Amino acid sequence: MTASALLILDIQNDFLPGGSLAVPQGEEIIPIINQYIDYFTKNNSVIFATKDWHPSNSKHFNKFGGEWPPHCVQRTYGAEFPAALSLPSSTIVLYKGMNENDAGYSVAEASDKNGINFFDLIEIKSIMELNVCGIAIEYCVLNSVIDILGHGLRVNLLADAIAGINLKFGVDDKAIKKMTNSGAKIRCFSDLMLS
Repeated sequence: MTASALLILDIQNDFLPGGSLAVPQGEEIIPIINQYIDYFTKNNSVIFATKDWHPSNSKHFNKFGGEWPPHCVQRTYGAEFPAALSLPSSTIVLYKGMNENDAGYSVAEASDKNGINFFDLIEIKSIMELNVCGIAIEYCVLNSVIDILGHGLRVNLLADAIAGINLKFGVDDKAIKKMTNSGAKIRCFSDLMLS
């Protein structure tokens, strides 16, 4: 059986209501993500969770010429996982965007607390399939999925557990189409119950 893992992207306080870069309805996907966490935990699957982990002087921020307001600054409340997210202690936390020049849009750039890159961890754990959920569809979800597929791995996009910033109408749909055209499969929690 193919080793399958859950990848949770950027469920952090700054991307939720009240945060500095809140994703509309971002909090609504957390109960569904918790269902996935429970399912994959019971199946002894690896669970990864990414954090944007920006320095305060990141060029990703608008005050330094970037696109976004300051968010997910290292060691701040905004960078932490919300209390509502039920991550097990075995979760492998991945950090990205740690360099002042790094936007951190893809899990390909992420490393664990020991500095081991995501794709090296995937190889170490013999994972061939990623089940991807989180925030935001048009940025970290899109870029991560494309990079994972480009690495020769299979991707299930958990469509009931993703949310987008959607600054422009239809951007979410275009991002999802790009992911599926690149080989990602759309799945929902009910599909797992049938498999």
